[in-house]
Order: sequence, then structure tokens, then C-alpha cells
Amino acid sequence: MLQISYPTASVLQEKFKSLVSWLSIGDYSMNFERLSGKKVIGAGAYILGEVKGGSVDSATWQITHLYVKLSDKAAVELGFKKRFRSSTVCIPVKMIQAVADVVTVAPSLKELSESKEITECKE
Repeated sequence: MLQISYPTASVLQEKFKSLVSWLSIGDYSMNFERLSGKKVIGAGAYILGEVKGGSVDSATWQITHLYVKLSDKAAVELGFKKRFRSSTVCIPVKMIQAVADVVTVAPSLKELSESKEITECKE
């Protein structure tokens, strides 16, 4: 009988980091390491948090979601406040308006709070 073993999530994550450094987000292409740590700003210059990672479609090598660690204020406003730890949410890249010194999200805070597409990340 053929035995197939699958790598653990942490092994895949490490291989992913070493193999993929350039990915595209919509019309933007950039080094993923440069994206991580960037501030995420919503409409009205509202600081949502910072990029902590992302989800990649392995068939297209395109980022589908950004993992955003919310600021305490944004976590409360969006309804993701945790008692003892910060919240990380998955924001679909279709909501990204621009990527430069900061990542700008097109929807307003109200639109983000009402969106069913923004979910807590299961890292």
C-alpha cells in the first residue's frame, strides 16, 4: 500500500517564504516581505492596523487576502475586540485601493464593519 505523507502547516509556511518572494495583488507586484509590516489605512485616513501576512491561491500565485493585525481602536469599531490579545482579520485584496508606503483600503470604516467578507483569520 502506498503511504502519502503531507507536510505540516509550519513546514509549508517556511517553504512558501523561501520559494515565493514576489507575488501580485491585483495590478500590484511587490516583494511580499516589503508588504508585511506596512500600516493599513482605511477611507478618511483611519488606521486599521498593519499587514502580518496573506493568503495565496497556489494555482495562480496571487494573494487573495491580507492578514491585518487590527489596532485596538479598529478592533473595537469593527467588532473584533479580544480581551487579552489583538485581533487579526482577513481582508480580501479586492478591497485594496493602493499599495505604497501604506496599504490603502477603499471601503469606509462603516462599510468594513458591515462587510461579511472581512473575517477573523485562522492562522
